[in-house]
Formats: sequence, structure tokens, C-alpha cells
Amino acid sequence: MKEKTILFMGTGDIALPSFRLLLEGDYKVVGLFTQPDKPVGRKQVMTPPAIKTIALEAGVPVWQPGRLRGSEDLDVIDSLSPDLIVVMAYGQILPSRVIDAPNVACINLHASLLPRFRGASCIQGAIDAGDEQTGITVMHVAPALDEGDVILQHTLKLGTTITGGEVHDQLAELAPKALQEAVDALFDNTAEREVQQDHLSCYAPKLLRNDGELDWTMDAIAIERRVRAYEPWPGTSTVFKDAKGRSKRLKIFPHLEVLPEVTGKPGEVIQLDKNGLVIATGNGAVRVHNLQPEGSPRMTIEQFANGAKIKVGDILG
Repeated sequence: MKEKTILFMGTGDIALPSFRLLLEGDYKVVGLFTQPDKPVGRKQVMTPPAIKTIALEAGVPVWQPGRLRGSEDLDVIDSLSPDLIVVMAYGQILPSRVIDAPNVACINLHASLLPRFRGASCIQGAIDAGDEQTGITVMHVAPALDEGDVILQHTLKLGTTITGGEVHDQLAELAPKALQEAVDALFDNTAEREVQQDHLSCYAPKLLRNDGELDWTMDAIAIERRVRAYEPWPGTSTVFKDAKGRSKRLKIFPHLEVLPEVTGKPGEVIQLDKNGLVIATGNGAVRVHNLQPEGSPRMTIEQFANGAKIKVGDILG
């Protein structure tokens, strides 16, 4: 029987369990394409993606092109002649030559129930929107972003207290099951193929750190969801004035209480004591329990209240 060969393309930690599945399965992983090493931390130490370390330990060749367009990199993929290319959290758009390279298919594991959320921040998007579920979609890669035909989906229920980081980790563990099912079906030539309904899609763009600035004109429920959705990245914060009138950033962490009956101007501090920091929104208010003032460690609300530089009546943001 001919050996089943697979080329993996991935960078983010969400892809690690799926990559390990293929390494441990009855396949030959002929290579890994991942993003270049990046400087990390205050000392900017060049650090490889974790998936690169795993690949090298398993004896899998690794390529790290900054931009997958050069003919040399594309020639490498052609020379590997993979039966299957599996993509997950790679971080680059694939040119048509890569999509057409494998003998069986080029597939992607996407962290949403397509076509619901396309784009980089699909995990945050589902929580932010108040969706009851999300999941992993295995689809054929297409030239347009996340628009390929769907092979199968596995769902994950979203609780009312779940954070973006928790969903990320749970989807990482769910993905190998979906991948195994899809790979078996593709090699058995029994895989289904469903065209996405484009009119049902939303675009979830890549989030930057300043996207976590809270807009207090939003209603309390929306703010509570956003704080959960953006934990740990990009995080959420607001601005306050210190005793000298300087603008300082205040990071806000889950979990917030929603107080629908409390009213005030958006961003107004309604209460600050050991029971919480109550902030008015566009509709209702939220009670914050965990935060971190700029230049200080993360702290409980009781610690913050003891040395608070803000007071009732101040407007945040």
C-alpha cells in the first residue's frame, strides 16, 4: 500500500494537537511550513514557534518563508508531492499553486462554524456576538479567505462565562477529532463537500492591542461579552485620570457582573469599594472585580479600592 504523505502548514498553538495527531498516525509527514522565528519578551530573544520545535524533534523538515510567494518555496512543495496539505493557523494566504499541489486535497481547519465567522478573530467574534456555539470547520482551501467548500464540522457549546482563551484551548483539543474524520474520508474518497452560503458570513479581522479599548456607550451585556471574548488577547482596558491629572490605562479582566437597573453617564464611576467598581454603560452598568492599573500588578478590587486614584463621579474612557 502506498504511504500516505501529508504536508502541514501551521504556526499558532491551536494547531499543536492536530499536528501531533498526524505525527502519531499512519502517515508520513513530509514537512512543516511555519512562520519565521520572532523576537519575544523585553530582551527580544529570537524564539521559534512551538510547532517548529515539535517538528524538528520528530525529524520533520521545516521551512519558514516570511512570504509564501517565492518560486524556491513553491518548488519545495512541488518536490514533496504530498497527498494532502493540512493548514491550521498558518498566518498566510496560500497562492493557487500551493492549493493545487497535493494529489488529494488542500484542507484547512478553521476555528468557527463557517460561514458564520471568516477571518483571524473568529473565536473572539463568536463570544462577542453572544453565539451559543462555535466549533471547528474542516474545509477545502480556496483562493478567497475562508470561502472553501465545507467537508465537516464539530461543534462546541459556548457557556455564558467562557473566555476567548478557554475557547481557544477547547477548540485545539476538538480539532484532531475533526481532522481525523476528514482525513479518513478524503483518503477513502467518501468526503462530503458543501458550498458555503456567503450571505450568512461575517468577517472577523485580525485584532490589534488598541482594539481592546472599551466603548462605554455600548450596553452592559455587550461589554461583559467583550471582556470575556478579548481575554487574553488583545485584552480590554479603559483610561482614567490619576491624582496629577495624567491619563493612565486600566486593564479590566473577567468576570463582570451585569447590572441592568443601574444608570448613569457612559463611563461614569457609580460605586467603588471592596464589593467592586461599578461603571455605567450606554444601557445598564457593569461591576468589575479584577483589574490592573498602569504601572502596577494585577489586583483584586479590594486592593484597588484601598489605593484608588479614581472616585465616584469620574468618567472613564
